[in-house]
Amino acid sequence: MIVYRNHPGILCLLILLFATSCGGNSSKSTTSHDMVWQSLFNGKDLTGWIPKIHHHETGDNYANTFRVVDGILVVDYSEYDGFNDRYGHLFYEKPFGSFHLKWEYRFTEEWLTDAQTYTYRNSGVMFHSQSPESILVEQDWPISVEYQMLAEEEEGKPRPTGNMCSPGTDVVFEGKIDERHCINSSSATFKWDEWVKAELIVYGDSIVHHLVNGETVLTYTQPQIGGGVANRFDPGIKIDGKPLTGGYIGLQSEGQGVLFREIWIREL
Repeated sequence: MIVYRNHPGILCLLILLFATSCGGNSSKSTTSHDMVWQSLFNGKDLTGWIPKIHHHETGDNYANTFRVVDGILVVDYSEYDGFNDRYGHLFYEKPFGSFHLKWEYRFTEEWLTDAQTYTYRNSGVMFHSQSPESILVEQDWPISVEYQMLAEEEEGKPRPTGNMCSPGTDVVFEGKIDERHCINSSSATFKWDEWVKAELIVYGDSIVHHLVNGETVLTYTQPQIGGGVANRFDPGIKIDGKPLTGGYIGLQSEGQGVLFREIWIREL
């Protein structure tokens, strides 16, 4: 990391940038800001999204797992006869490198009891993922980084949200590669039926910030391929140590019902 201290050139540049941002036509600035935010979800259907569910081919939205109900993107298992480890993801069709992603989520009462117990009130958003087309039929998790979403499991027991999990990847946390699969954030614990505002600010393979309700709760750096957890992938894709400069965004389904809305992104 480069730290600038009392450098007159940098100071002048910052003053110039501040003056430029504050001056001029304010309506033009507002219009420009509005244009950079792009909605990833149209509130009507799954246009632009590609499902990939364990045991199924890419594009097969098994049992209508991902659906739109009253303007909300819903993860629903009402047509399932059992979970059978059908870990799934709904990927946006376009990859992103450096971006600011924001969305709102909350859980539902639906949870399949034959899913792993850790999936209870648990979901996530994957980013810097391999493409959905490159995920094999029997591959359980995409090689990616996850913004993990959790809700309270037991009354009074802390269970933060906005955590980081790393299927087939590594990140640098507090100055070194952290061998833990998941790193907890500093967020509060939320009830399952409470809408939560989540944000990801990602600068390629440099730095990543997780935000919950507007507050930064976790920061780490250098996302890269490595680690374990993901299984039965194409070995030609998992090149350990390779920096993750970009990839696909995916909404998770792992046995717990969850709702998504207001999914917006701007590229940085």
